[in-house]
Amino acid sequence: PNGLVFGTPGGGKSFSCKREMIGVLLKTHDHVLVCDPEGEYAPLVKLLHGQIIKLSPTSRDYLNPLDINLNYSEDENPLALKSDFVLSMCELIVGGKEGLQPVDKTVIDRAVRNVYRPFLADPDPEKMPILGDLYDELLKQPEPEAARIAAALELYVSGSLNVFNHRTNVELSNRLVCFDIKQLGKQLKKLGMLIVQDQTWNRVTINRAEKKATRYYMDEFHLLLKEEQTAAYSVEIWKRFRKWGGIPTAITQNVKDLLASREVENIFENSDFVLMLNQAQGDRTILAKQLNISPQQMKYVTHTEAGEGLIFYGNVVLPFVDRFPKDTELYRVMTTKPEEVSESGK
Repeated sequence: PNGLVFGTPGGGKSFSCKREMIGVLLKTHDHVLVCDPEGEYAPLVKLLHGQIIKLSPTSRDYLNPLDINLNYSEDENPLALKSDFVLSMCELIVGGKEGLQPVDKTVIDRAVRNVYRPFLADPDPEKMPILGDLYDELLKQPEPEAARIAAALELYVSGSLNVFNHRTNVELSNRLVCFDIKQLGKQLKKLGMLIVQDQTWNRVTINRAEKKATRYYMDEFHLLLKEEQTAAYSVEIWKRFRKWGGIPTAITQNVKDLLASREVENIFENSDFVLMLNQAQGDRTILAKQLNISPQQMKYVTHTEAGEGLIFYGNVVLPFVDRFPKDTELYRVMTTKPEEVSESGK
């Protein structure tokens, strides 16, 4: 069920995903969640009576990155997977070329376990920790590394980027939920994507108990593969989704970045569906090698129109042309072509 969508800007990536979402919502009972870094999905989500959660430094919609439910992992201990998530989050926040050092990871892991102890002993939503609790716990640790990590977290706890230091205040029960992270800005976008991915995982675990599938669309997925820990966590989630009734689809125009990650081999191996639209020259060469595409097949993704390309499904390779009728209400809310968006007054 895991899928990848590749294509140059204007090739029709988000359009083909919106097209799939409509089919899913009309023909199945699956839930659909979208991480929207460019604010492209809102018109369609509104038309389908979905829920839009806007995350920005000035927004009043909040997601708590430390949310956890007791089904979070199959293991006896849901904290191990949550600790991996918090390590990935700290890697994005602390940054640096080297990423997190072994001592940093030990200190963060210890603080995470301490911070969740009261909640796991008595799972009352009021006891759910927030980022500020993790910050306070780090300051209590004796190692100098703990103080350094806490100092990096301060901007996100009490500084101007404290959008993620609140309890979740949005109900995520709608069948169609769009997380609009366009206004997060460069500093917060990767962090926002990671937190949305974690919230989706929470939703997957709840839906599994109710025997519902959860589809998750991630635009600009390559951004999560630039840091080692974050890439490893994303790949882990990618593998787990399938077992838990989750269907993730990664969307990216940046194939070089995607394949520069050592972890991405695992994503390719765990994806039986690839939709390829028009490709840039360098990306065509890389993908031809990666997916064993013949020169004859390659012409379907070379200088093609929007909505033309190749579908790989298991061991089938299928060329397609999708001419969606433009005189429809759906087309008007699905298109992202600037001239058409302005014409429709959105």
